[in-house]
Amino acid sequence: MSEFDNNPFVDPMDVNPFQDASVTEVTTGGIEHVEEFNPFSSNAMGSQSGTTIPISAASSQPAVLQASVEPSPQATAAAAQANLIRQQEELERKAAELDRKEQELQNRSQGGSAVKENNWPPLPKFFPLKPCFYQDFNEDIPEEYQKICKRMYYLWMFHSVTLFLNVLACLAYFTTDPGKGVDFGLSILWFILFTPVSLICWYRPVYKAFRSDSSFSFFFFFFVFFFQVAVYIIQSVGIPSWGNSGWIASISMIRTNVAVAVVMMVVAGFFTVNAVLAVILLKMVHSKYRRTGASFNKAQQEFSQGVFTNSTFQSAAAGAASSAAQGAFQRN
Repeated sequence: MSEFDNNPFVDPMDVNPFQDASVTEVTTGGIEHVEEFNPFSSNAMGSQSGTTIPISAASSQPAVLQASVEPSPQATAAAAQANLIRQQEELERKAAELDRKEQELQNRSQGGSAVKENNWPPLPKFFPLKPCFYQDFNEDIPEEYQKICKRMYYLWMFHSVTLFLNVLACLAYFTTDPGKGVDFGLSILWFILFTPVSLICWYRPVYKAFRSDSSFSFFFFFFVFFFQVAVYIIQSVGIPSWGNSGWIASISMIRTNVAVAVVMMVVAGFFTVNAVLAVILLKMVHSKYRRTGASFNKAQQEFSQGVFTNSTFQSAAAGAASSAAQGAFQRN
């Protein structure tokens, strides 16, 4: 029963793992501990003395500073001076061009060799009537004003086409209602009257104003064109018996004849477009006019000079002065 006195949970031999021969040999050896290692000792320095790299060999190139990207004051001043010189050359070129055109106009007015034949309206040579005006945008009008001047010309052409279509619409109006003969007759009168009058009274003045930088022509154009805008508005409204195929007259024809009402509405739309374009171009011409340096005093001077230098006015004034002198001499 002695075997039952032993404890099964106890090892039969008490073995110490650190008493192994290999472990004892290592722990009792002469290896230097890590904590006792001195990197600056003579042995460590001697072992690494052959690998020292001199400072001069580490970097053979000097440090280079990057140049500043900001322009210097001298470069800025040079650029500004070059810009001023370029602007001055542009102004001198424009002044020379204006002088040349002014000289050509003077030669033309004096009957010199530079006189050019009228080319507008472009009529065939066999036609009994001859052109009345000379017109050349590229030659007469400075480049910065050519676009606005051409737009005014296109507006006049659109104005003439609208008046012609108004005659046709009023004719259809008259065929539907015989009592509308007044509108048809007035539409013919407006077409015959307003087509040449608009050309002479507001298109040619604005053409002359841009051609010769005339303040008087600008003021004359503004005065006449303001009333032209008012006429466009009246024509687009279409007051009955006024000879205009406007909105009131066209809407009143819807119950009577739809086809004639549609034709009249198209013409009323044309009159409305004329009014809108006229307002826009009037504003554009005014902005161009303010850049030219024109003024009311300059317009008065141009008008007085034009009147006093007119040969007809001079002959009339001379005749009146001689008649007054003779009358005063006879009284004495």
